[in-house]
Amino acid sequence: TLNNAWQQRQAQYTQQLHGAQLTDAQKTMLQSQLMDEYISQTLMRQRAQKAGFRASDTDVLAAYQNEPAFQVDGKFDPRAARAALAQAGMTAETYEADRRQALQTAQLSRGIEISDFLTPSELTRIYALENEQREVRFAMLPMSRYAAAVKIDDAKITAWYHSHQSDYMSAESVDLQYAELRLDQVASQVTVTPADLQAYFDKTKSRYSQPEKRHAHHILIPIAEPKDAKADAAALATARKVLAELKAGKDFGELAKKYSADPGSAAHGGDLGWAERNVYDPTFANALFGMKVGEISDPVKTQFGYHVIRLDGIQPAHIPTLDEVRAQVETEYRHNQAAALFGDRQDQLQQALDNGTNDIAALAKQFNLSSGEIKDFTRSSGGAPLGSKPELISTVFSDDALTGGRISGPLALADDQVVVFKVLAHHLPAPQPIASVRQEIVAAITKSEATSAAKAAADAGLKQLQGGASFDQVAKDLGAASAPAAYIGRSDPQVPVQVRDAAFTAPQPNGKPVYRDLALDDGGAALVAVSSVKPGTLGTNSKNDEQLVDQYMQRDRDGELAA
Repeated sequence: TLNNAWQQRQAQYTQQLHGAQLTDAQKTMLQSQLMDEYISQTLMRQRAQKAGFRASDTDVLAAYQNEPAFQVDGKFDPRAARAALAQAGMTAETYEADRRQALQTAQLSRGIEISDFLTPSELTRIYALENEQREVRFAMLPMSRYAAAVKIDDAKITAWYHSHQSDYMSAESVDLQYAELRLDQVASQVTVTPADLQAYFDKTKSRYSQPEKRHAHHILIPIAEPKDAKADAAALATARKVLAELKAGKDFGELAKKYSADPGSAAHGGDLGWAERNVYDPTFANALFGMKVGEISDPVKTQFGYHVIRLDGIQPAHIPTLDEVRAQVETEYRHNQAAALFGDRQDQLQQALDNGTNDIAALAKQFNLSSGEIKDFTRSSGGAPLGSKPELISTVFSDDALTGGRISGPLALADDQVVVFKVLAHHLPAPQPIASVRQEIVAAITKSEATSAAKAAADAGLKQLQGGASFDQVAKDLGAASAPAAYIGRSDPQVPVQVRDAAFTAPQPNGKPVYRDLALDDGGAALVAVSSVKPGTLGTNSKNDEQLVDQYMQRDRDGELAA
């Protein structure tokens, strides 16, 4: 389990580094972090078990069915669950076991969290530190100012290349043979006979039926206090008055604009348009669908008030023939048949692999799969046409795939795509020819030496500042641009991150400014002066303060849980 997790994590890190290989030191650090995570999770499970926390079958089932990846249109869908689990390389049993453990440890976590607290003095101190502002001035010494003086020859390039060999390695890769099963390929293999289509239509024709629709106008008289008999009687009297005016020949639309409280239709003369029965309140619908065209109803009471309704037209229910909706029915039939066949093919493919089949070409022919080979499928970016999904890369570069000599899979890359593959050759990272990375080396040497020169200039400036020279004079001597001193916060986006970090890790000034210099990661250097400190004070912004206090409380809870 830990090895599989490392393969997945390694693929993700390599992608984040845009193809750059992890150094041995980085791998050791990341593996240590992953090991710590697994140890913590194991200890939590053991503690929860020993403390008597349990997750019931009902809880596990609810978590399973509420998993967003297992839902379609907001409802649990078994097929979506199977597809998502297949894509993740998990069985339903494994997932349920993991969820049970997660629910169990969550109870322990919750118990620790709700028992944690911070005292008012602790909150005040945290707020003062994290919302502290420092008066900072800085001068930037850009790398470009020193780059022209850098001299590079072949000897220097060769020496750099050999001393930074790990920076110029080719990506780890494999030669991959694959075959893929796609839903669109399966769909093209579905045969549709007239009899099959007619049988499918007969089973599903209700879906294509068009229920009766009616076109109506109405005037809604609301009841001011629905539970008040007097208010009810007053609304009914108004509705009867409106009805009398209609019978006297007054225009329905004008009366609707005058009396109706329906915001959706009043401005349009009470027009409700064409609609089916299920659109309306049941009482309203019963009245409307019991009327004749041109008829005006007596007042009809619903939860909204009293309605006076006029029926303007009727569209009878229509059950279409197969010929009328043939294209739609055939599309749905093909899709359903293809989905079923796609699932069957996956099962058959899995069975063939379980039986020891190890010939991808034979599998492709047997199951009518598209197939091919990919040269240099890399750990960092995968390879076309299969792409670079982390789950694919982690599976391709797993120990089983690299050393087993067997077909791996089937692996779901999407709901409509499943792939099997075999590693034909494994290519470990190797030094790239110096000629192919010459420009990269030149850029690296230039950055390194120009930054060193900038840092040396900053060191000299720092000594001048500590000797009593003014910041303006030192910046001028260095030819560095410098803005006036200003108060900044710990996350001020207008100040370079390294400069900001240097300002807030410096000790507080005691009567005179504190100075720092630093080399910048992107090249060049900077001089920094911290002249004053203002601690943050609770109560200056009640809304933000409340959010920050919540964050501090949550962070403290996380710390207690980690401890």
